[in-house]
Amino acid sequence: MAILGNITFYADDPRALAHFWSAVFGYPASEWEDPLRQELLDSGLTAEELDKRALAEDPEGRGPRLFFHHAVGPKAGRNRIHLDVNLPRDADDARTHDERLDAEKDRLVALGATVVRVVDQQWGPWGEHYYQLQDPEGNEFCLQ
Repeated sequence: MAILGNITFYADDPRALAHFWSAVFGYPASEWEDPLRQELLDSGLTAEELDKRALAEDPEGRGPRLFFHHAVGPKAGRNRIHLDVNLPRDADDARTHDERLDAEKDRLVALGATVVRVVDQQWGPWGEHYYQLQDPEGNEFCLQ
């Protein structure tokens, strides 16, 4: 059986996009720090090559690991796959789900996300209320 490794993004600025997604998930911003940085440089990589890749990683290993690789060209068209970002459950928070959703949307916009649209519809017997957003490089994701 396979297990999920990285979720990989092509990016114009891998470091900046990794820092955005680290902030989304509450991960510490990651850098190529010693001794790993030196090990990579000693293996023949250059500082320029290190600048073309970055990580957003849960230090506890529970959340997804995101890997960012420099794109060879600009993003064109819509993603064929996107992330769904869910609000955590918080029994101590007295706000309604919609109030919490709006507050998280505002936080993500302050980090650099852009709102594409709000979706408020029925899908069969289930209501759908979420935001479609884009990260700073235009990758679509949903906040629900």
